[in-house]
Amino acid sequence: MIFLALDILKSGVPLSMVFAVLGLVFAFLLIKAVIRLSPGNDRMRQIAGAVEEGAKAYLKRQVVTISAIAAVIFVLLFVFRDRFTAIGFLIGAFCSLAAGYIGMRIAVLANTRTAQAASQSRSAAMRVAFNGGAVTGLLVVGLALLSVGIFYTLTKNWVGPDLAVKSLVGLALGASLISVFARLGGGIYTKAADVGADLVGKIESNLEEDDPRNPATIADNVGDNVGDCAGMAADVFETYAVSLIGAILVGALTLGTYPAAIIYPFVLGGISVLGAVIGILFVNISGGRPGTVLMGAVGASGLVSAILYWPATRILFPEPVMIGGLARSSTDLYFASLVGLLMTGIVVLITNYYTSTSYAPVRKIAKASETGHATNIIAGLAIGQHATALPVGFIGIAILLSFHFAGLYGIAISVMSMLSMAGIIISLDAFGPITDNAGGIAVMSNLPKEIRGITDELDAVGNTMKAVTKGYAIASAGLAALVLFGSYVEELKAHFATNGRPYSFQFSLTEPKVIIGLFIGGLLPFIFTAFSMDAVGKAAGAVVREVRRQLTAKPGILTGNDVPDYGTCVDIVTKAALREMIVPALLPVVVVLAVAMIKPLGPVVLGGLLVGTIVTGLFVAIAMTSSGGAWDNAKKYIEEGNLGGKGSFAHQASVTGDTVGDPYKDTAGPAINPMIKVVNIVAILIIPIFF
Repeated sequence: MIFLALDILKSGVPLSMVFAVLGLVFAFLLIKAVIRLSPGNDRMRQIAGAVEEGAKAYLKRQVVTISAIAAVIFVLLFVFRDRFTAIGFLIGAFCSLAAGYIGMRIAVLANTRTAQAASQSRSAAMRVAFNGGAVTGLLVVGLALLSVGIFYTLTKNWVGPDLAVKSLVGLALGASLISVFARLGGGIYTKAADVGADLVGKIESNLEEDDPRNPATIADNVGDNVGDCAGMAADVFETYAVSLIGAILVGALTLGTYPAAIIYPFVLGGISVLGAVIGILFVNISGGRPGTVLMGAVGASGLVSAILYWPATRILFPEPVMIGGLARSSTDLYFASLVGLLMTGIVVLITNYYTSTSYAPVRKIAKASETGHATNIIAGLAIGQHATALPVGFIGIAILLSFHFAGLYGIAISVMSMLSMAGIIISLDAFGPITDNAGGIAVMSNLPKEIRGITDELDAVGNTMKAVTKGYAIASAGLAALVLFGSYVEELKAHFATNGRPYSFQFSLTEPKVIIGLFIGGLLPFIFTAFSMDAVGKAAGAVVREVRRQLTAKPGILTGNDVPDYGTCVDIVTKAALREMIVPALLPVVVVLAVAMIKPLGPVVLGGLLVGTIVTGLFVAIAMTSSGGAWDNAKKYIEEGNLGGKGSFAHQASVTGDTVGDPYKDTAGPAINPMIKVVNIVAILIIPIFF
């Protein structure tokens, strides 16, 4: 078992942490490379500074709000669970916030440099935006792998491997709960500003996107960073960390006699950091259409991981292991890891088809815009619902194959393999808001139309990339939640065995309590998204009223004789986001605790609740994010000059569709992803407390 002069079984976790550090070092080099580039003229720097100031101010207030809630949860975990779980919670929460904050900071530095690079060439602008996004991608995987590895190593040395594994659930809860707050708060902020700016600016006042005369335009650009950069970074950080922890839990609970079962997920994560670096280098040396180059980077990253997984798997598992009563070879485990890599590619391709301007679904929505606002909405809703079929079908196939190869552990490995690609996938996601902001800076700085043409083209690609990332995160969340449900069942069995009590629970569809749980869990994503959509609607309404008030009070704004008060709109959405995010974010925690506390319901109803949340949450999230991305790019397709172009009746209808799709794809839909995980993690944590 010696490989490169190292015993991977003993050195696998430290080695994965070394790879994580290398990823962070590479991220730092990318930051230096981006900062060295020209930020443009004084006007460009001034606008970028205003966006940066607004984003920093919001995130600081969000941290204060979240910290107060986190402090209460820390005390509860310390008192009712144990101090190591409570410490893990703090580490997960801190790293989730850090990944989002640092990613946002580099994004606001990259946006003006992307606009400036667009004056040179499309390829130069693409590389600057991608490298800015790649910092976030590497931060997410590096911090997640490093935080879990360090915490596991230290607690294992202090209290032994069993308690170390159990304490990791606290870290998972910290990452997931903070992610819900970040996703919801950032999503409410960005979409309230975006919807308000579009409704008054584009439809009522016939202004261009990001027109400096629109009082909500700075808030809109700030929102891209706090929602799409900070929110997504926190979201995928928790998905990665939870998937890694889930695989460790399953390995410990079902394969406790095989130490390699716990080490293997760490090794897969470490290898994929190298794959992400290769993918980033691929973008920087390749030429061609942006969409093709970015998709090629995903393929290159996946290929490197697939090649290196094989020797690592063979070395860690030289002999067959017993899983579910059957002997599983290293080849079986390797095939399970390949299922995860293949699922990443499949989800990317499917989401790209439903949200790219190059394919029929988006053009169908654009065509429907010619006959009115209502037909645009109808077409968009239909596309979102159609878009659930293929991902869910392939998720089912992935579950079947990975379970066939290695049981529940095989599913866990497949999920970890899929999430190990997060480094390159998140690079694609952060590319979107950077190019969006670059376009805004180009318009507000009165740069030549050719530059805005380049940033618009990159923004359309960015919209597709954001949708791809959301589809990837949601699909992986469905698989990860299934692993967590398996962990819940195994943890329940272990808890009863430890206390000398008989385990007689049956999670069967013939058991009425399971059906009750399915109904409660199935309801949860709908109530959760209802609160989220309401929040965006109320905040957007306040922005609309403020923009109308300013344009009425100062008619000179539209003629350029008066300057809009950007700060008021920023303040409106900041307060609304912080206020409205609390109830939906705490909803999954409250529901799980309520079910656990009601004795007639108990662990069986709670188990049904977990499955119900996974099933309906998966469908609702995929439908929302897909239709939202398709609506957005249908508008972009018309703005490119198709079907009448900007200012046409079809364009107005497409703006309406886009404003409906905004909270779908950037607030409610993606927030379901961490919400599903919170439900499952809280259920695991409370087993020794309530049962």
